[in-house]
Amino acid sequence: MRMYPIWNKVTACLYKGDKSYGVKRVGEVSVLVGTSASNSHHFIDHKVTHRLMENGDRIYRFYVDDKLIKESILKKGSSKLEESRRAKFECQNQGGFGWERNDEGREE
Repeated sequence: MRMYPIWNKVTACLYKGDKSYGVKRVGEVSVLVGTSASNSHHFIDHKVTHRLMENGDRIYRFYVDDKLIKESILKKGSSKLEESRRAKFECQNQGGFGWERNDEGREE
């Protein structure tokens, strides 16, 4: 079996089990909704990216409709994925979009 830096596992009610596939650099999904193949409408796009840095670290990013939602780093030689930033959503009356602070208190 080939090794991929991104592995997608898909579960849906029509499958008896999950389906999965690997991605090397960019995995993009466009979700369409409606009543049939001929009556489908664009709903949302999401994407996962992988970037191998010169120092050997790997950066993974997740986007929804081209907005960065989450970024994590797998440092060279480490077996622990570290979250470096995550989108913060404010739902009460603001409808805003911002960033949570990481453990060091820096806004990313």
